[in-house]
Amino acid sequence: MVPLQTVSRAFEVLDLLEREREAGPAKIAALMDVNRSTAHDYLVSLESTGFVVREDGTYRIGYRFLQRGSRLKYRNRFFHSSDIVLGKLSKQSGELAQLGMVESDEWVMLHEEGDITSVQTGTYPGFRTPIHTHAAGKVLLAHLPEARIDEILAVDELERVTEHTVTDPDDLRRDLDEIRERGYAIDHEEQVVGIGFVACPVIEDGELLGSVSVACPTGRLQQDDYRRDLIQDVRAAAEEISVNYRFY
Repeated sequence: MVPLQTVSRAFEVLDLLEREREAGPAKIAALMDVNRSTAHDYLVSLESTGFVVREDGTYRIGYRFLQRGSRLKYRNRFFHSSDIVLGKLSKQSGELAQLGMVESDEWVMLHEEGDITSVQTGTYPGFRTPIHTHAAGKVLLAHLPEARIDEILAVDELERVTEHTVTDPDDLRRDLDEIRERGYAIDHEEQVVGIGFVACPVIEDGELLGSVSVACPTGRLQQDDYRRDLIQDVRAAAEEISVNYRFY
């Protein structure tokens, strides 16, 4: 099925407004290579939905997106099975704890708990990153159906986020085999320089719900005793979330 061009272009305008923070018809027209009247029509139409706001002749993304995103999150059974556990994990470990899911070959962060000033991961609810780029995504990738894994890895080179990101599909396959065998994943600076992640999948009755993870400075993660304790804490959290989901 061929996407409707008007719908695709409207989302292109939204993407540009997000990137530019704000823009008027002339700027949008130049960025999209369309005439000014066409850009103006798109902006006015989006404004009428409430998803775009006009201020002093320029347009920006409106907070209606936040309303819809928050509503989606708080309707999520996985989130409600995890929010208390995530807070406990962060307090127990002293690190930033995160909850994520897979969507369209990406890891999507659903929620996080902890002191985000001590660990700057640059993440937020709704943050998306290619599923192969850090531990929290790789534990999900490792438990996808084999055909889906083959489809995602059917490239010569995967997207790179940092110099430590695994981009060779064969190397990543070996990582996934180890993750399935161990039951958890660890990465060192594959997503954020200076930060490492420990992650476990959350699986209930054969259903892959998502992943729970902890982010901490790489130096701490390289300490054997600290890493061992962190793995134990994340494992326990994943198991508790699974039980909560079963009886939610």
